[in-house]
Amino acid sequence: MKQYRYAIGFSLLMSLYIYVIYRTDKTLVNQLIIALISWEKYSAMKSEVQTLLPLADWIIYSLPEGLWIFCISIISTYFFLEIKGRQFNLTPAPIIIAVVMEIFQLLQLSNGRFDWMDLILSFLFWFLAILLTRKDRQKEALFRTWNIANFGCIFSYSIVYFAHVIN
Repeated sequence: MKQYRYAIGFSLLMSLYIYVIYRTDKTLVNQLIIALISWEKYSAMKSEVQTLLPLADWIIYSLPEGLWIFCISIISTYFFLEIKGRQFNLTPAPIIIAVVMEIFQLLQLSNGRFDWMDLILSFLFWFLAILLTRKDRQKEALFRTWNIANFGCIFSYSIVYFAHVIN
């Protein structure tokens, strides 16, 4: 996983940048930033950057999910989830989560709106991550030990929560 840390870090930082500058201030991550720096500073920074560097809608609304899928797919290939002695490969988990989230949005069971571009980019980045990762590596149980890799995997899944729109 070490060989992918820069790609993962860059992707997560790019997603965070897009969320902070271009997405609604009602996401949990933006609420945390507002609490840290004040609404006035946040609003001024956001307005200035948006003026200097406008982005296409698909970059603002679909790319962050694709980048998250890429990161968590790479990390997930190193782990399995063990439940009652059975091992579940985590490699398909990110794309399953992405599809379920979009279906929930389509059925209006969650905040957001269904978007085909989200699904297309999610599948593309998931497939790219699968192609890039080594298949011959021994997987480890996600919750059996606690180390930086396990924590990183769990944190990567929790990013979905930080991107959630709060009312």
